[in-house]
Order: sequence, then structure tokens, then C-alpha cells
Amino acid sequence: MSGDPTTYGVRVWGVSKRVWPSGTTYRVRWLVGRKEWHDSFPTRAMADSFRSDLVSATRRGEPFSVATGRPMTWDRPAETPVSWYDHACAYVDMKWPHAAGKSRQGIADSLATVTPALLSSVKSRPGAEALRAALYGWSFNARRRASGPPDEVHRRAERWVAANTRPVRDLADPGVLRPALDALALRMDGKPAAASTVARKRAIFYNAVEYAVELGHLSGNPVASIKWRAPKVTEAVNPRVVINHGQARALLDAVRAQEPVGPRLVAFFGVMYYAALRPGEAVDLRKDALALPSKGWGELYLSTSAPSAGRSWSESGTRREPRQLKHRGMEEVRVVPSPPELTALLHQHLDDHGTAPDGRLFRGVRGGPLSESLYGRRWAVARAAALSAEEAASPLARRPYDLRHAAVSTWLNGGVPAPQVGAWAGHSVDVLLRVYAKCISGQDATVRRRVEDALRQGSS
Repeated sequence: MSGDPTTYGVRVWGVSKRVWPSGTTYRVRWLVGRKEWHDSFPTRAMADSFRSDLVSATRRGEPFSVATGRPMTWDRPAETPVSWYDHACAYVDMKWPHAAGKSRQGIADSLATVTPALLSSVKSRPGAEALRAALYGWSFNARRRASGPPDEVHRRAERWVAANTRPVRDLADPGVLRPALDALALRMDGKPAAASTVARKRAIFYNAVEYAVELGHLSGNPVASIKWRAPKVTEAVNPRVVINHGQARALLDAVRAQEPVGPRLVAFFGVMYYAALRPGEAVDLRKDALALPSKGWGELYLSTSAPSAGRSWSESGTRREPRQLKHRGMEEVRVVPSPPELTALLHQHLDDHGTAPDGRLFRGVRGGPLSESLYGRRWAVARAAALSAEEAASPLARRPYDLRHAAVSTWLNGGVPAPQVGAWAGHSVDVLLRVYAKCISGQDATVRRRVEDALRQGSS
């Protein structure tokens, strides 16, 4: 015990053999302070091992307990290994203050996917849906967990999983780690998940295990060394989603025709099509970010975005929480040109609809932040009205986000240098060319003519 008197005065003698009518034993004797201690073992190997441990303790300068005759470290209770569940909650708490709502949601989704694959027992296991609801909806949501226990159904599921997850150290065993990685590749219905989803979840799992290494629960990250292949991720934008300028105008007109809400959304979709804004950037666009002449080219100065993640994942309890631009630091600004068509749309919007009290250009029916459901419904109606039946059934501009893809594709095909397009869109050049490679059209004929010219010169 920690209050026992200790001493460094220790002497360890050699192993002695003792023969008894019942058999042979091997005794280890040692002196702690003024008191002699001894212990007997059925084999010399066991006795030698025990003596070696005593000698090693003296060489390390460990104090021995006068009351037990053992090194003090031997009397300490073994540390309880940290469970995967406790570590996952600690990881969520570490990430939560600095992560965006979408990132918090993604972390919870990934951990709720992998945790059922790291159970030490399946006896009395709750159903898959109840388990996921408890993990995703409460355990891996730092704000909800801090506010108190969940309802009784979630409480029972949470208690069970907390008591039945493996220690973190078990991840060093490939037989434990591989099923966890395999779980990341499946949806809840057992079907294969999209490659991009698998890649995102694996990255989060890797980071959570890396945090375990940082805390000393593991000596290294086993995810990095295991030979497990994730599905190949397709990053390139499908060129079939990209609309041309005529289709864009028809879609904006179809939005405008949807009274009374539609006219308020024309410029919202316009900034995505003409200036490649992300939906979260467009939702949080404010009047003081506009530098517009009466007509012609202007500029947008973007510094914030308000992506939608849901009330459960924000600090404020609102669906949207303004923060810095994606991949940018706080107060960093991205300047995007406003072509004459967009300048006209924005002036018309300001004249007809004004702004919210805080300067936001676009707002919901009651004046709050514009919701995805509102503009999503208007966009679906516009597609059905503006596109042919064949086009409407295709991926063409299926999501409002595809307007951003159309804008970037237009810039690239118009000959704007890739570094400039990347600066306007908020992409690195590498990502830009990788994602939009299949959307750059109109260059095949030029390249083929160059090949023909080279062949003719070689044959003359």
C-alpha cells in the first residue's frame, strides 16, 4: 500500500534446491531491511525468473515495501485498460470544440459504424437500430452527452455497449482490427457503402486510433500497417451533371415563376451558377460582401459559410452556424468575380427583397436562415419545368450544388488559367484538375490537330 514504510536496503541470494519426500522445490531468499523473506517454486525456471525480477527491481532503484517484502510497484493494482467506447467518447470531446457541425456529424457517424464491430460480447446485445441510435444520437454527440442521460431505451443500450467494448489495446491484433475496417465499408443494410463514404470513415477511424497512440493506449497506429484495401474513390465530377448556359437560364426562369417564394431564390441559385459559391456560402452571403457597380463586372468578398448540419451538432442549437470558409483560416477572404449577369441579378434582388436585419441576402419564409428543404423543393420543381423529361430523369443539375460544378467547368472551358479558377472556387490546383478533369471539353480537336501536324512533319 502507498502508506507502507519502504527501504532500498535489499539483498537477493541465489536459488537453493530443496528435496522433500513429496518432491523437489526451489527457494528464493532475499533480505528487505532487517527481515528475511523467501518463496518456493516447483521448477528452477520459475524460481530463476522470480529472482531475476527482484534483482531487476533493485537495479532500477525501486523501493521495497518493508511490510510485504516486494517492490512497491508490485503492490500497485493493475491499471484497468481503457475501453474503445470510453476512448471514442474522449476523442469526440477532444474534436468537438474546433469542428464544424458537418464534421461533428461525420465523426459520430463513423464511430457509430465501427463501434459495433469492436464488441467483446454479443450476449443480450441491443438491436442494431437501438445501438446506433444510442451511439450516434447521444454517446458521440458531446453536447447531448454533457446535458444528461438519454431516455431509458437509449440509456440501456448505452450502458450495455459501455460494458461490452474491447480495450483499445486489442486493436493491435489484426484479427480485431480487420473486422472493424470491414464494417466501415458497409451500410446499415449490409450493402457496400459508397467509396467516398468508406474513405471518409476510415480517415476518421485512423485519426481516432492515432489519438489513442498520443494518449499512450497503443505504441503505434495499427491501421497504418494492416493490409486492407478500401474501395477506390472517384473524385471526378460526372460531366453529365453539368448544365450549359441556356439550361441555366431556363432553370433560373423556372425558379422565378414559383410565386411567392421563387423570386427570392433566383439570385441565391445565381451566385452558385455564376460565382461557384457553395450552398453554405450562398446562405450566409451578406450585403457588405458585395462590391457591385451599377452594371458590369463586380466582386464578391467571401469570408464566412453556414453549412447545414442540424441543431444537434451546433454549439448554438441552430441548424446553421456561421464559421470560416472551407479549408481557410478565420477571417481569410476569398474574392470571386461577379459577371454582368450576376451583378444584375443581385441588384434586382436587393431592390425587390432587401436583406435580413443582419445583412443576409437570402432568408427563409419567417426571416431565419434559408433551409435546404425550402430551396431543395423549389429546385426540384424548376428542373421538372425547365428540362425535358429525358433530362429531368438524368443526373443533370440534380442538386443545387451542381450549379457550382457548372460554374467551375465554364471557367475552365473558357480558358481561365487553373490557378485563377482554383483561387475563385476555393480549391488547390491539384484538387481542381483532379475533380474537374472530365468536365474540360473542346480541347480534343485541338490536340488531335497538333498530333497530325507532328506526324506530317515527321514524314516530310
